[in-house]
Amino acid sequence: MKILSETTLGKLKLKNKMAMAPMTRSRANSKGEVTDVTVLYYSQRASAGLIISEGINISNQALGSPYTPGLYTQEQIDAWKKVTKAVHDNGSVIYAQLWHTGRVGHSILKNGELPVAPSAIAIEGQQHFTGDGMKDYETPRALSTKEVKQIVQDYKQAAINAMEAGFDGVELHAAFGYLPNQFLADSANQRTDEYGGSIENRNRFVLEVMEQMVLAIGSDKVGIKLSPTIPYNSIIHNEPTAQFTELMNGLDKMPLAYIHLMNALFPLDKLPHYPKNVLETFGKLTRHTIIANGGYNAETGEEELEKGIAKIISYGALFLANPDLPKRFQLNAELNAADRATMYGGKEKGYTDYPFLDHKQYAGA
Repeated sequence: MKILSETTLGKLKLKNKMAMAPMTRSRANSKGEVTDVTVLYYSQRASAGLIISEGINISNQALGSPYTPGLYTQEQIDAWKKVTKAVHDNGSVIYAQLWHTGRVGHSILKNGELPVAPSAIAIEGQQHFTGDGMKDYETPRALSTKEVKQIVQDYKQAAINAMEAGFDGVELHAAFGYLPNQFLADSANQRTDEYGGSIENRNRFVLEVMEQMVLAIGSDKVGIKLSPTIPYNSIIHNEPTAQFTELMNGLDKMPLAYIHLMNALFPLDKLPHYPKNVLETFGKLTRHTIIANGGYNAETGEEELEKGIAKIISYGALFLANPDLPKRFQLNAELNAADRATMYGGKEKGYTDYPFLDHKQYAGA
């Protein structure tokens, strides 16, 4: 299988073309520090050629969900060192996904302070999980231009911190409705300064963050995750093809490690102006390695690689439930099903207790 063959990412060798996609698991402590159970969780899944961590908050302001980890205190950095060492000791590569949730949060989690966003526009039709249960989204506080520029620097510092923590690189989470995605989207960004209005201005924040992170940690160490056709968290683009084409052109000028593209995970019947195939539309626009994400299994992942646009396929829930996923693909073995009730919060259950293959059972496979 092509998906099980070695590949390279920048100067790094990957043992297969399978990536573990970033997944929030909410197992950090109240100070945003990962613990020994998280070390075990990632080391168990080091069968992946590449691991992309769960979203890691770049600052206290970035926090949007309870028990999510950070990378802005020395204690948080030191805690991640144990994870990266364990992953490296088990022969894999790990990138830190850098996260600012923007308006996807609640003041209950932020000592009474409102979440921030490009504009004071609330998410509609959804609720947010807090320590006090599900809550309606609040209208966020619009960031000043000066604050936006400070957040760009927060990302830069987080990238530096990630390297200190032993990560091989970083991924900007610019997908699924979080802060960078909010700057990109017409529905969330109605600014009149240099970060709003035109396509060029709405792309500016993401490009500035990427430029600063590349300057801080070097070439071939910075990736980005994009979801051009996902309307979750009230994200709507008026001209998605034009905007993301220009964004891809801007990203192509930088010495990046990869671009991680999410397929449409929601019906697009009500969005006829959205491109139907993200990989075909945007994946061909760059010289960078493309990682494809969203709904793949062994067969469809192999088919995507055969098309030649994507070089790596990332798996979320399948890696969550199957720490030895490459071996299961190799043997065409039965897959564990993910327990959605234990995905967020808790301890070992649904986190580090998923069974590995009984190798005796498949010895003759």
